[in-house]
Amino acid sequence: MQRRDSLKDQPEHRAVILGRYILENRSTVRAAARKFGISKSTVHKDVSERLRREDPALFAQVRDILQINKQERHIRGGLATQRKYHEIAEKRKSRQRH
Repeated sequence: MQRRDSLKDQPEHRAVILGRYILENRSTVRAAARKFGISKSTVHKDVSERLRREDPALFAQVRDILQINKQERHIRGGLATQRKYHEIAEKRKSRQRH
């Protein structure tokens, strides 16, 4: 719990930690938020505003990853929808067999 408290008290430090995490893991804002137990809005503000002031070089690298994620977002959404309906169809098939 102390880790979250210290991150909450130091937003500039948190921005750098989030930036490094996103860069090292090629993570999405949503995944980073889940990992650190904070909101997507906080992650976005940290990496788009605070990180720019704290570490401009890291900001540029993170911005590139987030841009790629944004371009791929519609593909991930389509795949998630495809999985959802595939699972529904499988459940229907298994119910019909029983």
